[in-house]
Amino acid sequence: MDLRQAMRTPSRNQTGLDLLMEYYNQLYYLDQRFFPPHRNLGVHFHWYDSLTGVPSCQRALAFEKGSVLFNLGALYTQIGARQDRTTAAGIQRAIDAFQRAAGALNYLKENFSNAPSLDMSGPALCMLVRLMVAQVQECAFESLALGGARDGDASSTSSLRLAQEAARVSDVYLLVQQSMSQPLMKDYVPFSWTSMVQVKVEHFRALSHYFAAVVLCGPTCNEEAEKAFVHFYVGARAGPPLGRLLRDSQQRRKLGKAHLRHAVMRHEEAMRLHGVCKSFRKMDILQDVLAATHKRSLDKYSELDREDDFDPTLEAPEIRRKSARQKPDIAPPNFAAVRVADIFRRLGPLSVFCGHTRRGPARSVCLPRTEGGLGLTLRGDSPVLVAGVAAGGCAAEAGLREGDYIVSVDGRDCKWAKHAEVVSLLQNRDVKGARVAVVHICVSSRGKENADQRPTSRSAKGRGPASFLNWNRKKREGARTHLCATGGKKKKPHQGHLTARNSAKETNG
Repeated sequence: MDLRQAMRTPSRNQTGLDLLMEYYNQLYYLDQRFFPPHRNLGVHFHWYDSLTGVPSCQRALAFEKGSVLFNLGALYTQIGARQDRTTAAGIQRAIDAFQRAAGALNYLKENFSNAPSLDMSGPALCMLVRLMVAQVQECAFESLALGGARDGDASSTSSLRLAQEAARVSDVYLLVQQSMSQPLMKDYVPFSWTSMVQVKVEHFRALSHYFAAVVLCGPTCNEEAEKAFVHFYVGARAGPPLGRLLRDSQQRRKLGKAHLRHAVMRHEEAMRLHGVCKSFRKMDILQDVLAATHKRSLDKYSELDREDDFDPTLEAPEIRRKSARQKPDIAPPNFAAVRVADIFRRLGPLSVFCGHTRRGPARSVCLPRTEGGLGLTLRGDSPVLVAGVAAGGCAAEAGLREGDYIVSVDGRDCKWAKHAEVVSLLQNRDVKGARVAVVHICVSSRGKENADQRPTSRSAKGRGPASFLNWNRKKREGARTHLCATGGKKKKPHQGHLTARNSAKETNG
């Protein structure tokens, strides 16, 4: 319980991430040890919706796992938002954090079902994954802009790359806006979230047109810029051929003025959306950024508008979306990154002593010391298995059966003992014989498949046992003893491999 209490308030750094991952991996052992596959125990897990605070309660351990995974993704978003994105290293750390947040939430979306709270439903997780990807794309734009400013690159091709990158950022935020407009999400997502996404859609679209205008309104357009313009627009543009227009300074400036007009309109729309949301009034930095970029575009447009221009205004073509990061990577959670020790290890090896097996009551038999052999065959390690019992032999008369596991000899715990150790204890028994404790285990079909699985790294689209993740288990009626685990509020976001079986070593005695 101390670990669970600690993971409810993790620190916003790698230590907090490791704590959540450690608890998640311990839940694997807890599930394997004590939660049978075909019935729920009377343990309730309580959590609260991250946006509404509405409590949810389930008896399925998978709900606990899902909530921890959600918090893992949320913590990554907080770490990403805290980075200093005025440096290249800070931007890269933010990108890594947002990618890992998207991976955790995407893993949750693809592997968990029938969530009791709306924030862990399919539409909500899809929206959150898109939001993380959009923030990765925004960081990519900031990285490109920072690199050009640091290197003093004010070339035409650099500005055109920024224009296409900004158009891409606007597009991915538009996808987020569409996800937030879905029926289930429309009344659930906070108004400040939807407003912020709408502001960013308009703001980055305006930046896209502005950077295009910077190139078109320049004194010259070199050959390199002309080549870049070949794939700059979407589809065919109305009017004279683009190559001829670029070589005509007057026509080129008219096209630049059309882009500036669109930039000013988009900036004004972003500022209007900003003014509608009351919670934005306290965000001075956002207001300053919107005002500064609007003034920059308006000043440049005013310079061109003072010229005598009686020709009809051109229409700005749609800019092709292009990014140096064509598809932001989604980093799935690496469960093997944090190694944990099974806190219930003393109960015995997980492959045998788990909730997916049916064990009979422990039996104690006495193997007397005789001249002949014991009449049994032992196999494997940790614990040693009675693989065969000779009819009429000493072991059969004492009550040993084929399929028994030896858990102790004369009071010495043998659950983790090696094959040779158990054989030595039995062969060196005293004149009174050896008191051997055994259990008989029947492995269920699910236990045979999953008993030795460990939560290691896997791809987000990797295939895993549905029962390991799905909490849609049938509830059984009847009197139970109910234990209650108090949960925490989920944070807002801003297959295993098979281990080696027992060895094939045998001993006949």
